[in-house]
Amino acid sequence: MTDRYATARKHLREADPVLAALIDSRPDFDPRAWMIGLPKMDAFGALLFQIVGQQLSVIATRAIVARLRALFGGNLPTAREILKADPEAIRGAGLSRRKVETMRSLAERFVTGEFSDEKFRQSSDEDIEAALTTISGIGPWTVRGFLIITLDRPDVVPLGDLALRRAVKDVYGLAQMPTQPEMQQLAERWRPYRSLAVMYLFASEVGT
Repeated sequence: MTDRYATARKHLREADPVLAALIDSRPDFDPRAWMIGLPKMDAFGALLFQIVGQQLSVIATRAIVARLRALFGGNLPTAREILKADPEAIRGAGLSRRKVETMRSLAERFVTGEFSDEKFRQSSDEDIEAALTTISGIGPWTVRGFLIITLDRPDVVPLGDLALRRAVKDVYGLAQMPTQPEMQQLAERWRPYRSLAVMYLFASEVGT
């Protein structure tokens, strides 16, 4: 079977000896294997997932997503369904009022056609981040997770992610968690495959 990440792994090995050791310790690592248990999601559904997961563990996120799906007949709601639903019923799945408001604002953009799967596929990472962060409650962390996980963009790094910074501290043997500027400097050596480096580091943190 062809390894679609072979070129990226080779680059990261050569660019960063710490990552090289991490990569060589896990030769069969599939950065997208953890997604197998997730429901199939379009862009709107994937962004809902990212919004739910803000400041939460993966386990808590999945539990809330399961309750949200139960409210909508076992499926993630569409943008129109979110707008038609009682916001308090959505909150009952375990969401804050702020997150529900963010979801509804996002849904409006999809319903009007301002956002769509096709438009995201055709847009640059920078343009997507600029567009999505105009919505209150959606910041760079949410957008960059969307870029890596849903759009499979190869060169994205969520600089402020606490789990990522903790992983860097542990893997690189740092005395304290790196700052965002320090993360930016470190990640420069991973270009143009920063997303794969991030996935290895996330995996090292959660032990998957």
